[in-house]
Amino acid sequence: MQQQGQFAVLQVTPALDAGGVERTTIEIAEAVTRAGGRALVASRGGRLEGELADVGGELVAMPLDTKNPLAILANIGRLATLGREARVSLIHARSRAPAWSALFAARRLGVPFVTTYHGIYNGNGGLKRFYNSVMARGDLVIANSDYTRAHVMKVHGVAADRVVSIPRGVDLARFDPAQVTPERVAAMRHLWGVAANDGRPIVLLPGRLTRWKGQAVLIEAAALMEKAQPGAALYVLAGDSQGRAEYVADLHELARKSGVQSCVRIVGHLVDMPAALAAATVAVFPSTDAEAFGRAAVEAQAMGVPVVASALGGLAETIVDGESGLLVAPGDAVALAAAVKRLLALTPEQRQAMGATGAARVRARYSVGALQVATLAVYERVLAQKGARDRR
Repeated sequence: MQQQGQFAVLQVTPALDAGGVERTTIEIAEAVTRAGGRALVASRGGRLEGELADVGGELVAMPLDTKNPLAILANIGRLATLGREARVSLIHARSRAPAWSALFAARRLGVPFVTTYHGIYNGNGGLKRFYNSVMARGDLVIANSDYTRAHVMKVHGVAADRVVSIPRGVDLARFDPAQVTPERVAAMRHLWGVAANDGRPIVLLPGRLTRWKGQAVLIEAAALMEKAQPGAALYVLAGDSQGRAEYVADLHELARKSGVQSCVRIVGHLVDMPAALAAATVAVFPSTDAEAFGRAAVEAQAMGVPVVASALGGLAETIVDGESGLLVAPGDAVALAAAVKRLLALTPEQRQAMGATGAARVRARYSVGALQVATLAVYERVLAQKGARDRR
């Protein structure tokens, strides 16, 4: 990258609360500052603001978490003003509504526009497809998996040389089982209401509480497992509900009707994800829609935890069926129950061997460092292209 003081990157994202988009935003802010640049993030902000500051990033508070057309128009001016004052070199958008503002701000400023296609968006209807298309309008488009890259090219007709696949990265220092103390694991189990003498295996579903993440499928699978073998496991559904109170209530009611309310724990946002994974015997990811990448499944493998996941999208890339975990048909509670039972039936040594296979693969393919280097290379590429155009 250019020398210090010569480049500034503006990332645009709705909020900084939780999730892969937010985490990747912070990781790239860290890479930019390490490379000697200025890392600006325009966002409503949220619980990860402190982490952004810790890596040298600068939050510029803006109402970018709105889909109101008038607010989107107003945000064009706000971003353009910020870009002009900060002498921004490029703008990197990570979500659709703010991306529309960022696109026009970048064009107004004459700077490169980069997007990261983080999710597989619902494209029913022409208006929705047009709304989604902004994420494919970058001078370069970053896809967070090969699955997502193929989707961008097929759905939006983007040329192959404009779409770069850069998998999300895992903080391998943080997600290292050797760094998680028994005290942290005990604290997590206590938080979940698990007695110290409760020896039941823990089946953990870490992911925000939303229907397509498949929490209901796990509850149905738990009912099947408990019917066949009472006390088979504890089932922990952990994640931020992001205000979906009705869905959380539906999950509690499903657990009650299924007769598994005593062994299902529905808990909130996980601050200490490594400890949660260290407390788990098996991690499950029964998504009913395709994950564009599926970061939590990679984090679980980094911690040496065998996984069961839906054979969909990015999950099918990051998990090797039969080696680092098991893949099952999406939405199939019977298949999910059978796969979880299969892993629980393994000896501790067999599960440890499967976990070690997954951890080695993650360390070889999915590090934060690799993500950062590849993203900085994208920035260099679009800046070089702009420089070549300016010299003509």
